[in-house]
Amino acid sequence: MWNNLLQYFQHLEQRPLERMAILVGGLLIFWILEGAIPLIPLHYKKNKIRHAGVNFVLTILHLVLHTGLAFLIIRLSDWCLQQQFGLVYWFHTGTLVTILTGVLALDFSSWLVHIIMHKNKFLWRFHLIHHSDTNVDVTTGLRHHPGDSLLRGIFFMLLILVSGAPMYAVMIYQTLVVLATAFTHANISLPKGLDKALSFFLISPNMHKVHHHWKRPYTDSNYGAVFSIWDRLLGTFSFLDTRELRYGLDQYFPEEKDEDIVTLLAHPFQKKKD
Repeated sequence: MWNNLLQYFQHLEQRPLERMAILVGGLLIFWILEGAIPLIPLHYKKNKIRHAGVNFVLTILHLVLHTGLAFLIIRLSDWCLQQQFGLVYWFHTGTLVTILTGVLALDFSSWLVHIIMHKNKFLWRFHLIHHSDTNVDVTTGLRHHPGDSLLRGIFFMLLILVSGAPMYAVMIYQTLVVLATAFTHANISLPKGLDKALSFFLISPNMHKVHHHWKRPYTDSNYGAVFSIWDRLLGTFSFLDTRELRYGLDQYFPEEKDEDIVTLLAHPFQKKKD
């Protein structure tokens, strides 16, 4: 059974329909839960379908770009195996530790690229498209400008190189991060005790919603994707009562344009004062 599980993830990259089913399934589950147990009332400019449509255009661009990067990811992981390059080969780790090392390394890549995009003014121009959404729900999770997605892919490959993560570890993490992204962005209300307990190990919905609050320093905190250890260990964790949440940005981007797809794509290239 264990070997069958590893084989499943080892070749999952070659089965795009299954990967899409995981993505769509996660979105649908949390879309339904948003209606049943909403965290806060959202005020869409037109309606939830229109809002989702804008975010899905950006999601499709994100997926197309990462489908192109998949070839490089596979080649890089295979090269690490052939050359025995990376932490898992240098320390001759067993299967379980290899998975743990690969998953944690790739999750650290998500945290690292995220904080860099917040701190670098040029890169922030691309990433703020994600933060410009004034109605954060499950569809916001993959609302990324293609420039943002490309940078994430570069850091992802960098940490594959460092860790030596084999493809089964890569695909286990990618499956986790897809489901975690839907979970943490979904407008769902969990019991506060449960959400707090989860946040000691995982990024919980309330924890990530703090990151989408419209004002700093909250916007510049809680950068994690799957695990909360990086924010807690590296001093970027913060808490805000969900009753105080307001989404969007207090500068850089006009709220009335957060569903204008042409403006969203063109914004990073426009001259502006940072």
